[in-house]
Amino acid sequence: MRANSSNLTDNIYMYFRRNDKVSTASCSSWDGKGELHWTTSDCETEIDNTTIKCSCSHLTFFAVLMSPPDASNGTVPDLESLTLISSIGCGISMFFMAIALFMHFLLRKAKSNQATKILMNMFVALSLLNASFLSNESIANTGDNAACVFIALLLHYSMLASFTWFFIQALHMYLWLIRQNVTISNYMRKITVLAWVFPAPIVIAIASVGEYTTVTIKSTTGKISRMCWITNPVILYTVNIGYYTLVFIFTTGIFITILTRIVQARRLRAIDGKRKTFRKHLMMVLSLFLLFGLTWSVAFFSYGAMLVPSYYIFTVLNSFQGFFLFLYYYYIHNDVEGRFSDDPRSSGSTTTMVPPNMNGLENVYN
Repeated sequence: MRANSSNLTDNIYMYFRRNDKVSTASCSSWDGKGELHWTTSDCETEIDNTTIKCSCSHLTFFAVLMSPPDASNGTVPDLESLTLISSIGCGISMFFMAIALFMHFLLRKAKSNQATKILMNMFVALSLLNASFLSNESIANTGDNAACVFIALLLHYSMLASFTWFFIQALHMYLWLIRQNVTISNYMRKITVLAWVFPAPIVIAIASVGEYTTVTIKSTTGKISRMCWITNPVILYTVNIGYYTLVFIFTTGIFITILTRIVQARRLRAIDGKRKTFRKHLMMVLSLFLLFGLTWSVAFFSYGAMLVPSYYIFTVLNSFQGFFLFLYYYYIHNDVEGRFSDDPRSSGSTTTMVPPNMNGLENVYN
């Protein structure tokens, strides 16, 4: 009676006649926690014209749940193509972010100002995000629940930490360009602790209620993929979409403010070198999109006719985000090497925000 009924050596196969060929079927099982809660964890679903085949690696009560075709049933169009793009983009981003971190910690750390240190912390957060994403499906396929919870927690934590560093980057720009003459003691220490500690209670709370588990994702071609992620849609959208929305509103406001400053600065420039100045300003505008994480806002348009195009745009922009930021980091250091930077000055543990020169918009990361 006390034999282990999970992770069976041989799967249990069940066959059901498929009468409803419109709705989407999913093999589910009772999680055994008291309340009637159905989960697709450790069960595979195979469907043909007349039969639904369920393959499960544990014993409990089973059922085939039918979802209407217009319901949210975990079906993702072009899943194979999007997965390939994500894997390539994340791999390339991790490689170039590793180069940037190597350059920073071994070659330029003593010369780095606060803006560069913030960018390096953003690289670390994005590297964790990419690494946990790339290893997620492999761990989900092992069926190890503890490993799945850990990688889901790490993925979620690194994503929220990345959002927080987007916020910190915008806050840094706000203090530098708008507030000015503000003295902050232990400035870098405070923002570093805020960015890395703030997401921790959120993911710990979600893990404590058991919402990190295996999620089955189906493609329109019938292929099934698994990942370790959040199962509760209320928590998923409230925490992730809600938190990013707050970050997006703040960063967008700072972006518009800086864009206004750039336009004003350009009007003050002499006609000579106008084309070169325009290229620099265009580079700054595109870079701010990446620094402030505004590319993630593409997810807001994932509806209706924009569903599939937004998936591709979102996947390309965000999986290659680390690579794009590396190009910006490399461009800035080569463009302003040895030149004046209007970044906030540090003296010991105290930072004073000084009034910026308009030219300093191009020289933030010296």
